[in-house]
Amino acid sequence: MMVEHLSFKKGKRSRFTFVVFNYLFLTFLVVVMLIPIWKVIVDSIDPTSVGIRLWPKQFSLTAYVNILTRKSLYQPFLVSVYTTIMSTFVGLLMTTLAAYVILQKEIPGRGLMIAYIMFTMLFSGGMIPTYLTYKNLGLINNLWAIILPAGLSTYNIVLMRSFFESIPSTLYEAAELDGCTPLQTFYKIVLPLSKAALASVGLFIAVGAWNSYMPYILYITDTNKINFQVKVRDMILQDGLSGSSITANDDMLKSAAVIVTIFPFLIIYPFCQKYFTKGVTVGAVKG
Repeated sequence: MMVEHLSFKKGKRSRFTFVVFNYLFLTFLVVVMLIPIWKVIVDSIDPTSVGIRLWPKQFSLTAYVNILTRKSLYQPFLVSVYTTIMSTFVGLLMTTLAAYVILQKEIPGRGLMIAYIMFTMLFSGGMIPTYLTYKNLGLINNLWAIILPAGLSTYNIVLMRSFFESIPSTLYEAAELDGCTPLQTFYKIVLPLSKAALASVGLFIAVGAWNSYMPYILYITDTNKINFQVKVRDMILQDGLSGSSITANDDMLKSAAVIVTIFPFLIIYPFCQKYFTKGVTVGAVKG
């Protein structure tokens, strides 16, 4: 009995030590990740910030005002917002419809359709054929060249189909007995039960669209249609905005642009986290 008691105390002490170590280690990681972000925030609001300074001596929002008031800065931001919203909407629409269609086992050619979709995960046409295809479709310098590819992903289709398969088949049968068409079953039964998958897939699409860079370099030559990420890159490479009168110094403006780039999803992610985790878990288990 004494040995069992000592073993229990030893095991309890080991678990306590493990938990404390985990908390300390994770706290250390959080601090290491937050310090660079905080440094960029300080640089964006302190015109006198030099070196490694983690607290502003002066406070100024001039850089953010410039981003909101200068067309050369706010227009790329609006392009990013527009393409992100449209890519997410189009992507969720196309992904859910594609996943629901290949879920129907009675559809002729279903196996060939699935094989064709999965084939795209392994092989692509390549950069030059893709560019020529976009050119022949008249999509060069058209934001739809950004929206359509960003909105459709084979991985997202597979994830969504896996989630749809987790819905009890009795619900599909009940809807059919009630006289629902497949489309009515889709938007009355399937979509309301798929909030977790919609949130996770929507977040995937939105993050990809917001951070899109290469498609703009390849397919967009009109400077009025570039997104904010490309603009930030140009600002860094050109050492600021040449030829423009800006009251904030270049370092402040660059730092403010970086914060504006990462800030939206720092706000959105906490609200989607519970759905995101559930959606990814179900997709991993059922896929």
